[in-house]
Amino acid sequence: MIPFSVLDLSPIVEGGDARRALDETLALAQAADRLGYERFWLAEHHNMPGIASAATAIVIGHVAAGTQRIRVGSGGVMLPNHAPLVVAEQFGTLETLFPGRIDVGLGRAPGTDGATARALRRYFDGADQFPRDVVELIQWFEPVPLSSWQPFMKLRVRAELVYRFDPPTDAIYKIQVAHWPGQDILEEA
Repeated sequence: MIPFSVLDLSPIVEGGDARRALDETLALAQAADRLGYERFWLAEHHNMPGIASAATAIVIGHVAAGTQRIRVGSGGVMLPNHAPLVVAEQFGTLETLFPGRIDVGLGRAPGTDGATARALRRYFDGADQFPRDVVELIQWFEPVPLSSWQPFMKLRVRAELVYRFDPPTDAIYKIQVAHWPGQDILEEA
């Protein structure tokens, strides 16, 4: 059987509010869980009045707490908007609370307008840093030798997250990293 998933934005309907939208997101996730769906993805959109899932990691926790077995994740975290350490801490904590049920999907688009993107990450370098940010995020979940290039060694995330790149994402990721100009830094680690 083909595994099915749901992607939800937590839309705020006319006459509704964010609380109602989040309640409806949970009800949809619970139905998907009962019906045997594999994953429930939540999208990240910031500063949009009709979307209640802006704090994606918090909504993922809400949905995971209200369901039994379905995997819950981001579809996806727009990595240019966030420091990799913050994403690692959020999803590492979620994985600790809901072992084996949390997924983190990543994207490189801003997911919002330029002014909001700058407000989210004031040193925003755009999608050009995406491959390096992905590598840094992964390294927060791996043991790193003390001689590593990792600049935040003393701030290691304590939780572990199982990450996977399913084909063809894996191949795309490898191509991006292989052509990333700073790869030699990682090979020294």
